[in-house]
Amino acid sequence: MNGYHQERQAQTTPQERAGPAPYRTTARIVGATYIAGMVVGVVGNILIQTRLTAPEGLAGVAANSMLLAIGALLWLIAVAGDAAHGILMLPILKRYDERLAFGYFGIRIMDAVFVAIMALLVLFQIPLANEYLRAGSSDTSLQSLSTVFMQAQLYAYNFGMLALGLSGLVLCYVLHRAKLIPRFLAI
Repeated sequence: MNGYHQERQAQTTPQERAGPAPYRTTARIVGATYIAGMVVGVVGNILIQTRLTAPEGLAGVAANSMLLAIGALLWLIAVAGDAAHGILMLPILKRYDERLAFGYFGIRIMDAVFVAIMALLVLFQIPLANEYLRAGSSDTSLQSLSTVFMQAQLYAYNFGMLALGLSGLVLCYVLHRAKLIPRFLAI
């Protein structure tokens, strides 16, 4: 038995002997960033939505600007995780389909860009709310501008989620073709 093991080890390359361990570490990091990004995104979304949809409008945003800023910052942290997924998965997916690997990478970057734009549009509400308080509640043009920013924020978010869904399809397709995970999970 020992002779067979030594003979088999001599026939394999050092890369084959290393096995999937380097990618297993990457898979754990990607999984952890997915979970952390989900938690951070949900908490950030709760902070943002409770402040932006409050009945007080811009006056409520000004009163809770720190919580709104924290919510946007949490979304920006989630954006870093979105970009990291594309970067970390690139060398793994590239082994199986280079075009799709770069496609996944590019789509994840697009997702990150759209969600970052969404977070920045949320942050624009803070100076707008402060100006609203200085001008007095009689200025409806600032409230209208806030509504436009909220709609733009929603569009950016939707485009980001569209990119996220597309990247998920690409990832699952490559995982399915490469048989890296059980087929029922990839589907």
